[in-house]
Amino acid sequence: MSFLYPAVLGVALLVTAAAVVAYVRLQRRRTAALARSGFAGVLTRGAAVRRHLPYALILIALPILLVGLARPQAEVTVPRVSGTVLLAFDVSNSMRAGDVQPTRLAAAQAAAKEFVDDQPETVDVGVLVFGDQALLTQAPSDDHQAARAAIDRLAASGGTSLGQAILVALGTITGKPATLPEDGAAPPDLGYWPSATVVIFSDGQETGGPDVVAAAELAAAAGVRIQTVGVGTERGATVEVDGFQLGTALDPGLLTTVAQTTGGAYLPAGDAETLTDTTKGIDLRLTAQKEPLELTAPFAGAALLLLMLGAVLGSRWHGRII
Repeated sequence: MSFLYPAVLGVALLVTAAAVVAYVRLQRRRTAALARSGFAGVLTRGAAVRRHLPYALILIALPILLVGLARPQAEVTVPRVSGTVLLAFDVSNSMRAGDVQPTRLAAAQAAAKEFVDDQPETVDVGVLVFGDQALLTQAPSDDHQAARAAIDRLAASGGTSLGQAILVALGTITGKPATLPEDGAAPPDLGYWPSATVVIFSDGQETGGPDVVAAAELAAAAGVRIQTVGVGTERGATVEVDGFQLGTALDPGLLTTVAQTTGGAYLPAGDAETLTDTTKGIDLRLTAQKEPLELTAPFAGAALLLLMLGAVLGSRWHGRII
């Protein structure tokens, strides 16, 4: 326990000691006066309790009240949602498909913005886009409006590299180069970041790049959890690329593997409404943080209770409050 005004404790000790000394002297004077008047005698236990208890309660309340004025504080562990969330968006050509209205990418944008709006200020949100390559477009911060603006700027083109997205996300979170080790080499030491979460919005169609599962294992070793949101339907749709009609469908297998490797979850969404609801199921980690809890009110309440009890007993037994 700590105190905002520790000097008050010294005052409390002096005042309490003075009050006790004054009470003892008062009782001695009363006893002497009774002796001179011929009424001296031995008090029964019940009479002694009635005589001293009201004053004892008031004397006990006095230091408690003064300690409360010193504003005592205790550190308590408070669970809270905090840390870093990096939203990674697949912006490949397949995300222009219309099996989720109006398009997969537009539906993902709407759901992600609602997710951002639901986050407390203690959560830093960043935005990353990936196609053939991955690019951080908004560094994680508590400026959630900046994250929303970055989401609004997304546009689809190119292929898909989930592995590259995971590596760039890890580099952003840890501040260290995140690369897959060559054969026989030790993986890079990225530290441990259990308060960081990556949320990937993708249809799961991989067209090349670093090994996705190996990248997910690297994230797991760094304590970074990946949640994946499947955008699209398994029946699929077609998109036009360079004059060609290409079929594309949701592939949940890889997204599920990535999430499970890191201790996260795969969340499927077959339409825009479901996709928005899906973001409400994204599980962010609770962290424990020590916060000061002021105890002035409990001390003051206890002192007031003792004062009232002493006053009531004094009034009932002696016809006066003190």
